[in-house]
This record gives sequence, structure tokens and C-alpha cells, in this order.
Amino acid sequence: MPAWLTILLVMGLVIAVLTPSRQQFAWFLRLRRPRWLTFERWIPLIWSLIYLCFYASALLRWRAGGAAAPLAMAAYLGLLVLVQGYTLLICRTRRVAWGTAAGLAGWIWGLALALATLAVSPTAALLLVPFLLWSPIGTFVTWRMQRLNR
Repeated sequence: MPAWLTILLVMGLVIAVLTPSRQQFAWFLRLRRPRWLTFERWIPLIWSLIYLCFYASALLRWRAGGAAAPLAMAAYLGLLVLVQGYTLLICRTRRVAWGTAAGLAGWIWGLALALATLAVSPTAALLLVPFLLWSPIGTFVTWRMQRLNR
């Protein structure tokens, strides 16, 4: 199977498995949010662009090859699981604090992956920058939501 299709299928499977049900997500939508969160309607578009960058980054890293390529693909999968599991984790546990922790863990993982990827494929590393810029914003929003929904 070609690399582009393998990565696409794995991403699709992870997203499908780790997406909360409508009922679980309805609980999440009822949570109070900071008043300054006026850009929430743009978040799905932002994440779609980040996932597109994830996909392109993983594909470039795969094509760069090397002995560490399988480990790099496992690292991309780990990052995807952390990022996609964020909302499911909050919804299933009904604890926003878990989302704050997952957001921080995802950012640390993403930074380590970008740094490890930089020497092999600078472009692949650069494609992780949108996530690295957005993740702290999302984590901060989650932290504020945690405080509002005690």
C-alpha cells in the first residue's frame, strides 16, 4: 500500500475511533467558556488545517526514510492519539482537567517530534509549527474552562 494511503487510513481510523459520540459531545458543548472565546466557531477549521499539516509532515518524514523512520511514524501516531483523544478524554471522564493535561502532553510530544524531525526533513518539522502554535492556546482555553466549570 502506498505511504500516502497508509497514513491517510491510519489517521482516519484514529479520528473515527477517538471521536466522542454526539451525546458525549453535547455535554462538552454545555460547559461554560471564557467570555473572550469569540473564535470558537473557527476551531474546527483550525484543526482541519492542523491535521492536513500533520498528514503532510508524516508523509514527508516517511519519504525521508532512514533507520528511525518506523519510530518516527510511531511518534506521529502517538501525537495524533494525544490530540484526537483530548475531547474524548474530557467527555468520558467529565473532567476538564484531563484535557488540560492532555493538551500540555500533546504540545511537549509535538515539540519533541518536531525537533527530532528537523534534522531529517526540515519541511516536515516546519509543518508541525501550526500545531505547536495552536496547542498552547487550546490548552489555555481548556485550563480556563476547567476553572469556570468546577
